[in-house]
Amino acid sequence: MKTLLVVLSSLSFFVGSVACGQDKAEHAGSSDHVVVRPDALKWGPASPALPPGSQMAVLVGDPRKPGVPYVVRIKLPDGYKIPPHWHPSDENVTVLKGALRIGKGEKFDPSKMEEMPAGSYMRMPKTLRHFAAAKGETILQLHGVGPFEINYVNRADDPRKQETKK
Repeated sequence: MKTLLVVLSSLSFFVGSVACGQDKAEHAGSSDHVVVRPDALKWGPASPALPPGSQMAVLVGDPRKPGVPYVVRIKLPDGYKIPPHWHPSDENVTVLKGALRIGKGEKFDPSKMEEMPAGSYMRMPKTLRHFAAAKGETILQLHGVGPFEINYVNRADDPRKQETKK
């Protein structure tokens, strides 16, 4: 019984700490109860580290800040591709809409991709090289502890490097 109470207390604390609204997204530790409905999300361009065409909405926290828990949603158009890359921390992804095709390795190889339909969850351990593509308009929810960083296997695939060349 004590174990159940500890689990429920921990879950209550976690849910309370991430149930923060768009207007208070930076306040990951807020003690106020806030509901975030889909029509209240404020979509904007995704991280400059992602290829152009994606959009992002922050639900809670700040994915750029070290040690800060975050929850974000990312919207990808049909056919959107993310070249081979890795992260310095675990990546947690839930597919909310559409499908995400994901593959492991240092080269983008469609034959090595596995489809994750809506409702799927994936955890990619830190430093694991992987790549992805959207099938249909796809909405993902990512969560973790910042900073969220993307390191491309091939530096030429990094949109941040391409922007500086223009």
